[in-house]
Amino acid sequence: MIEKLFPLDKNYILRQAQYALEEELMDQMVYELKRSYTYLYNPLQLMDQTYSKILDTFDFPAERVRMIYRQLCGIYRYKNRDNQLELLFDGRTHFEKFKEEWESTLIAWLLELGQHEQYVKTMLRMTLLYDSESRADWAENHCKAFINQYFDLKVVKRQGELKLKLA
Repeated sequence: MIEKLFPLDKNYILRQAQYALEEELMDQMVYELKRSYTYLYNPLQLMDQTYSKILDTFDFPAERVRMIYRQLCGIYRYKNRDNQLELLFDGRTHFEKFKEEWESTLIAWLLELGQHEQYVKTMLRMTLLYDSESRADWAENHCKAFINQYFDLKVVKRQGELKLKLA
């Protein structure tokens, strides 16, 4: 990670907190995806072939989940632009505080996103129901587009830089 000027800048600490929780929260994303599928498509939990495959699959391309996780990390940092550190009087470090806030926010977002069929279907297609690279690429692009639309963001690429804008 490149730290340009201020190593104790809130954005650097927040990014470090997000990366420290990456593996744990990626597992949480898959768990919430399974719960969302059950809620939307199989509330009676009838064991059919698809439901069984979703519950029993633990070996899938984790890089797909990592891409979505990092997109959500970037959206969180963009939406919380205030980069001033506050004084903490509860004994926690800023790193610990940011970890807690990010984890609770991501879980809340996953619960919200899990209520949308498009998110659930595309996440399943690129992870637990992975069958080919081309379908996974298609699903990843649609999932990213849905997330940007959901959070009312527009990604503009100019001169090699990605910029997020509120639509």
